[in-house]
Amino acid sequence: MPNSKALQTLCLILFIVAGIADSGHAQISDDVIKIGVITDMTGPLASATGSGSVEAARMAAEEFGFSINGRPIEIVSADHQNKPDIGSAIVRRWFDVEHVDAVADIANSAVGFAIVEVARPRNKIVLIGAGSSDFTGKACAPTSIQWTWDTYGASTGTVKAIFGPGAETWFFITSDFAFGHALERDGAAAVAKLGGTVLGQVRPPFGTPDFSSFLLQAQRSKASVIAFATAGADTVNLMKQAAEFGLARPRIRVIPMQLMIDEVKAIGLDLGQGNYALMAFHHERSSEAKAWSQRFFERMHAMPTAIQAGTYSSVRHYLQAVKDIDTDEPLGVVAKMRATPINDMFASGGYIRQDGRMVHDMYLTQIKTPAESAGPWDLVKILKTIPGDEAFRPLSESECPLVRRPD
Repeated sequence: MPNSKALQTLCLILFIVAGIADSGHAQISDDVIKIGVITDMTGPLASATGSGSVEAARMAAEEFGFSINGRPIEIVSADHQNKPDIGSAIVRRWFDVEHVDAVADIANSAVGFAIVEVARPRNKIVLIGAGSSDFTGKACAPTSIQWTWDTYGASTGTVKAIFGPGAETWFFITSDFAFGHALERDGAAAVAKLGGTVLGQVRPPFGTPDFSSFLLQAQRSKASVIAFATAGADTVNLMKQAAEFGLARPRIRVIPMQLMIDEVKAIGLDLGQGNYALMAFHHERSSEAKAWSQRFFERMHAMPTAIQAGTYSSVRHYLQAVKDIDTDEPLGVVAKMRATPINDMFASGGYIRQDGRMVHDMYLTQIKTPAESAGPWDLVKILKTIPGDEAFRPLSESECPLVRRPD
């Protein structure tokens, strides 16, 4: 949990904000609370994010009646096209011209890093659904919060589930962008920590349709585990093409380092059965999650991914903080968000650390066999709930300069 010095600082900020509210000078900038969902609408991550994330943010605003203390809530959206220059240009215009107060989703780590740097000097709030663990490391910012998951948790959990006799030498096929690099780095570190060996890696461009040459290189390595440090359509295509190559043979395991429920659906149980995945959210994790996911399904005709569910949760928590202190002043809102536990359909007892990591339970899942599945979205079974303090990088190991070190 946050240390005593951090709590004292938060209490001081909240005291100041509360004093402003009590004096009748609380402000909502431009008399509107405006949230921008910047996401991948048409590319490899569109299924995991895209229009589903926009709808999830709207569902959060809808719970407040699209209004807080008489001021309207607006949800705007844009497609970053998985390009950092496009994403940062959109967000700069949002902040400087359209008076957007906070941005959410993002999903693509390279785009996310560019957006954080646009937001940093403006003290604008960024609710990050992207996965690189560097968002709570060297790239952390006072008003950025990584909500859903990260590469450290996903890779460490997956390696621990797989590693053992006959699974001690690894080869990585890695999407050649910020997220893939972080997933490979964190996964390789987990392998080394357990005494294993990484025999090599190959890095195809993100969005590659044909992985045949990369799969052949992995096969020639003679590694006992071929790990996919990929996301979205890349993971789906790799799993399918690996099956066509007959790559998963005795003494060889083919392992995706992270999976969202939409990717499991696209891969199919015949190809995916038996694989493990550490998930940040599952639509049957609780009664509240089931009810919310059903409402989402009625709108989107698909069960929510972890990023979509995280977008809803982060936007809802942001809006509640704005309502509680009756201002959208960023530092005050972040302080309130940090001081308030997250208890909703996404997380139970979640909390936000000094480095911007929202800590919550994760779920080690296994893809079901076709015989085990009772329906089109009955795709994985939860094997173990991993407490957040175990799932994410220890704060003591964080490279975030905002973390207070013991004197």
